[in-house]
Amino acid sequence: MLNEPYPVLTLAQQVAQMVVVRASGFLFDHEIRYPQWEPPTQTLQYWIQQLGVGGAILLGGSAAEIRQRTIQLQSWAKIPLLLAADVEEGVGQRFSSATWLPPAMALGEIFRKDPHRALEYAYQMGQITAQEASAIGLNWVLAPVADVNNNPDNPVINIRAFGETPEAVSHLVAAYIRGTQAFPVLTSAKHFPGHGDTAIDSHLELPTLPHTADRLKRVELPPFESAIAAGVDSIMTAHLRIPTWDDERPATLSKAILTGQLRDKGGFEGLIVTDALVMGAIANQYGANEAAVLAVEAGADILLMPQDPPSAIAAVCQAVESGRIARSQIEASVRRIWQAKQKVSLPDFPREAPTQRRDVRGVKPSLGAASMEQGQVWMSQIGQQDAFTAVSNILRDSMRCGGQLPIPAVARGYNLIVVDRALDCKYLSPQAPAIALPAQLGYQFALIDSHFPVEPPADLPPTVLQVFMRGNPFRGNAGLTHTASAWFEALLQAGQLKALAIYGSPYILEQFLSQLPSTLPYVFTYGQTPAAQAIALGEGLGLEEPAVGM
Repeated sequence: MLNEPYPVLTLAQQVAQMVVVRASGFLFDHEIRYPQWEPPTQTLQYWIQQLGVGGAILLGGSAAEIRQRTIQLQSWAKIPLLLAADVEEGVGQRFSSATWLPPAMALGEIFRKDPHRALEYAYQMGQITAQEASAIGLNWVLAPVADVNNNPDNPVINIRAFGETPEAVSHLVAAYIRGTQAFPVLTSAKHFPGHGDTAIDSHLELPTLPHTADRLKRVELPPFESAIAAGVDSIMTAHLRIPTWDDERPATLSKAILTGQLRDKGGFEGLIVTDALVMGAIANQYGANEAAVLAVEAGADILLMPQDPPSAIAAVCQAVESGRIARSQIEASVRRIWQAKQKVSLPDFPREAPTQRRDVRGVKPSLGAASMEQGQVWMSQIGQQDAFTAVSNILRDSMRCGGQLPIPAVARGYNLIVVDRALDCKYLSPQAPAIALPAQLGYQFALIDSHFPVEPPADLPPTVLQVFMRGNPFRGNAGLTHTASAWFEALLQAGQLKALAIYGSPYILEQFLSQLPSTLPYVFTYGQTPAAQAIALGEGLGLEEPAVGM
């Protein structure tokens, strides 16, 4: 890591560098989707230009739009920004047109059968994500997930984790990180010290991890140790209580955990970043300003999405001026941030720090791979054929299927698709394979949302049942819903279930398998995208696979 001097800044400017705000990926205010978190352009520009916040986390828009957005944001900054995104499943998970990779747990499935192949895939996933992120101006990949998901009822980690054992997760996390390292992006292992064995979503409430120190050392900590050894740039905290280490404060706000366990005992020298401070586990129990002060006091270098950035900056400054937080701690955090920014900057990044206090005019933003001078070169880095091939290979190698084919053609049948929330169905359209392929055999689709359940009628036609369910933030549930279960059982009793397809959580599959007749065709895939649908139905259930994009 480079060790150049950082600019001389006022206390307020230093603290502002420790703040990463949420920003819409869209260029126009009327497209903002989450106004409670994403400020309008004027406010965002003020935070960057006048307050000097250190970065932004983006959501929404296409890859092309994000490229323009990152150029815009960097142009406002006096000191280059860290521009981050939660792209655990590739850049295409958040920004259309880029590659949407399968969930991490697909690699855990492959690891059980062929560890070497799984590690190659993990390296490819890191490589593809870093290349595409860099191409559109993102320089901080908030991945990989280092949680060990050994709780089937986990509503928020679930298939975001690489697996259920510390061995698998440790190896795959390290391979992913190594895959990113040829590109100018930072990585982030999350959520320290491990969010896998919880049944509560910390976006909504504060979970508790009741394990002993020995258990944490055996199960939760190894993937983070592996990430540190592999050179991870940052580690994101978990909003959860761990009484064996701190019976008062959650990990994000605990000095015993962030400084004592991660920094001192763990030997981690990179950036410690909080999970979003607007999440319910923190926001519901601590004041917005006090949460920011406690996080810095605990040892966090970066405050991610504080509820009120200007107030958070002022509160931390006041804590320093009152002696509650040492000025040297702020300076150490800013030095780490500065080093991280140099690591992801191109050679045109200035190497001389301004000599006058308050003068940061000599620090010009580096736009990284999204530089305007590069013209259309960035487009060649998005959606490459080898990325599509990797997606297909991972989906095929992690797919599970059984029963006897072919699926019978019918004169009139249902293609019943059950989703956990219809409003989030980016993966379904009239042309999606999950809808188009069964129609070739006479099964016409009907979509049911678990939030608005429809009970099975008495007279059921022949039906292909497709279930899209996985763990997701803010849902609070990753299990089999009453709606999906009721239809499955009614179709079995009526003898009208002709095939079953499950997309997402393997724990849903396990709940179905115990009742599934051995001859009934079924397929399971970790993915939910059109690519996953096409492979699952085309190769798993024997339906003709159309030519679709990834």
